[in-house]
Amino acid sequence: MAAPFSFEIELLSLLAVMLVGSIVSRRVRLPYTMILVFLGIAIASLSISSLTGIDTLYSGILGNSFVALVLPPLLFESMMNIRSSELKTAIRPAILMATVGVVLATIVGGLLLWKLAGLPVYEAFLFSSLISPTDTASVLEIFKRLRVPRKLAALMDAEAAFNDATGLIVFSIILASGSSSSLANFQFASPALNFAILLGGGVIVGLLLGFGAEIISSMISDSLSETILSISMVYGSYAISTALGFSGLVSVAVTGLYYGNLTLRTVVRPLSKEQVKTFWGVVAFMANSVAFLYIGLNTNIFKLYASMQLILVAYAAVIAARIAVVYPIMTFFGRLAERTRRWKNVAVLGGMRGAISVAIVASIPVAAISAQIRSTLLTMVLGVVFLSIVIQGPSLARYIRRAFPEEQVDQSESPEVRLSSSLGAIEELQKLWSEGKIEGGIFASRLEDERERLAELMAEINSALKTGDVVKSRARDLFSSISSISRTRPAEAMWRRRTDGQDEESQDDVQDRGG
Repeated sequence: MAAPFSFEIELLSLLAVMLVGSIVSRRVRLPYTMILVFLGIAIASLSISSLTGIDTLYSGILGNSFVALVLPPLLFESMMNIRSSELKTAIRPAILMATVGVVLATIVGGLLLWKLAGLPVYEAFLFSSLISPTDTASVLEIFKRLRVPRKLAALMDAEAAFNDATGLIVFSIILASGSSSSLANFQFASPALNFAILLGGGVIVGLLLGFGAEIISSMISDSLSETILSISMVYGSYAISTALGFSGLVSVAVTGLYYGNLTLRTVVRPLSKEQVKTFWGVVAFMANSVAFLYIGLNTNIFKLYASMQLILVAYAAVIAARIAVVYPIMTFFGRLAERTRRWKNVAVLGGMRGAISVAIVASIPVAAISAQIRSTLLTMVLGVVFLSIVIQGPSLARYIRRAFPEEQVDQSESPEVRLSSSLGAIEELQKLWSEGKIEGGIFASRLEDERERLAELMAEINSALKTGDVVKSRARDLFSSISSISRTRPAEAMWRRRTDGQDEESQDDVQDRGG
């Protein structure tokens, strides 16, 4: 019997996989999340997870707490960076897509799987409900690498943050209805009231904790205490809302919005603000890594291949349901942008599914459904999530580059040209603001964008040495050190001979005097 791995070895293995995934992603220019999924599949298929102890770490420490540990940092970090001025124009379609849209997607997807794919009505609608929420982590990773209009990014982030609550409610209602063979027998007991309690309670808790944290933050002057306060706020809002029967994820999202738009801008010192943002950027990156590695570790590629026909039908139904939600709602709110067609396409491709659907199906109580239904649902969910990441991820990245070329940074330009362009944009902003042609909020928002671009440029300039250059540079340093040591050895030997000779002469003199 193999000895159990220590926590340190398990954690080291997990961090090593994250590091390898990050390096490979940069080299092959594929989404980091996709690389992690493939690494997870490879680890699981080759039984490496048991050798490294990663499976023990996931099943033991994460276990049923996966959603509570991993998703709050992702939501908080994304909502913290959404500006209220951008959210004002995106909040209504985002809320509509996160509520009515999820219900509509469940109905459309369930009907397609029931009538066209021939699945039993209970399984069809149960699967459709748990796969309907879009995934926050999937889209964020792409949006961080590629620029899109900030209002569109705010729309997608807000939808992904709030649709989890709707999806969980619809899923719970259908799960509780039992294996009914008819839609008429479904027991939709007060769904509107349940939704209002879950969503409204989460909003209230998030606002109260956000306000309380702002008061405490005004008493803090150091960065470490501010960071600890933000950690307590994130997990505290989730824990309190969940304990009260509200949506913990909605509470975290509201807390993040409050903290990013009020607390950070009013009471937090500039240095602390940068350190808190950096900290949550690192935490979100690690949470994102854990989420997608979790998907890969739970994906049996051979089982998916055996059920590929069912998975393809399920994936087609999910895409059709997404189109049925996005196009009508975003057409209704067409004044959001002059070119809503591009926004609609990004919203459809960006409606990716991820770890939360896998976590939901894995957390279904054993007594709630039969083992056969559980196995079918798990296979369908993992298959759709896998196809969503592999197909929609690269497609979304390519479409963003083509549809929003003005938003992208031309990496082929020299740093000098990009620096001049950024400084020119800042001067133009200052001119418009001094002439009163733009509002102070818009000026601050655009100035923050240019500050981020300058920070990226500085980081690129500081890390200009490539791997080969680093190896050559260190080899030259080592050779110079060895050569310097070898040149000093003859001189040292001569000095020692002279010193030894002097010592011998001195001893002879002492002996002569003694004689």
